[in-house]
Amino acid sequence: MGAFRYTSRSFVRELAMILAAMLFSLPFYFLIAISLKSDRQLTREPLKPPLADPDWGNYADAWSNGGTTGGMGRAFFNTVIITVGSVVCLVLVSSMTAYVIARRTSKLSNGLYILFVIGFIMPATLGLVPVYVVMRSAGLLATYHGIIFLHTAGILPFAVFLYVGFIRALPTEYEEAAQVDGAGMLRTFFRVVIPLLRPITTTVAMLSGLIVWNDFFIALIFMSGSSIGTLPVALNSFVNENYTQWNLVFAGATIAILPMLGVFVVAQRQFVRGLAGGIRG
Repeated sequence: MGAFRYTSRSFVRELAMILAAMLFSLPFYFLIAISLKSDRQLTREPLKPPLADPDWGNYADAWSNGGTTGGMGRAFFNTVIITVGSVVCLVLVSSMTAYVIARRTSKLSNGLYILFVIGFIMPATLGLVPVYVVMRSAGLLATYHGIIFLHTAGILPFAVFLYVGFIRALPTEYEEAAQVDGAGMLRTFFRVVIPLLRPITTTVAMLSGLIVWNDFFIALIFMSGSSIGTLPVALNSFVNENYTQWNLVFAGATIAILPMLGVFVVAQRQFVRGLAGGIRG
C-alpha cells in the first residue's frame, strides 16, 4: 500500500470540511453565548461573547423557575422517564417482531412487513383524532404509560423496517446451531440473535430516543393541562407575548440539547454501523 500524498486537492478538501464545521458550530455558539448573558448584556451586546462576566445563574433560573410547568428540572425528569420507557418498549417489541418477519418466509409474515412499511410512510396526523378519542376513553391521557405507549406505537414501523433489513443480512449458522442443540425460537433470539443486533439496536435506540426527546406535538396534545410536561413544552412556555427572557430560553434550550448530544458522541460508531447495515440489508 502506497504512502498517503498530501496534495492541493487534500488541502482544499480539509479546508472545506473546516469551514463546514465552523458554519454548523455557529448556532451552538450563539446558543451558549446568549444563555450566559444578563438582560442588560443581551440588550446592549447581543452577539458579543460574555467572557468577562458570564451569568451562570440563568441555568439555575431556567432549571427551577422558568416557564409555566415548574421549570426545566421537572420537565427534564418527565422527559427522561418517557424517553427511556419508550426506547425500552420499542427495542423489545420491534426487534422480536422483525426477527419473526425476517426469518419466516410465509405470506403472513410478508404481508405483515408490508403493513409496517405502509405505516412507516403514512403521515401520523391522519390518525390523530381517533387516537385521541381512544386514549381519552381508556384514561391514558396525561399519563406516563399512555404517552410511552403512543410513542412506541408511532415509531414501531420505522424500527421494524430497520431491524428487518439488518437481520436479513445476518448469517443463519449460529441460529441453526442453537436449534440443533434444542433451543427454541425465543431462546435462540435472546441468547444468539440479540448480541448480534447491538449496532442496529444502538441506532434504533438513538433515533427513537431523539424523536421522543424532542417531541412537542404529541406532548402538547396528549399531555395538555397536566403536570407531566416535557422539555419542548416547558421550553415553549418560556415565550410570553408580553415579555420574553431570551437568555432563559437559550439556557433552557442548552439543557435540552446537551444530553442527546452527549449520547451521540459516545455511541456514534455503533450508530453509523447499525444505520448502514439496516438500510443495506
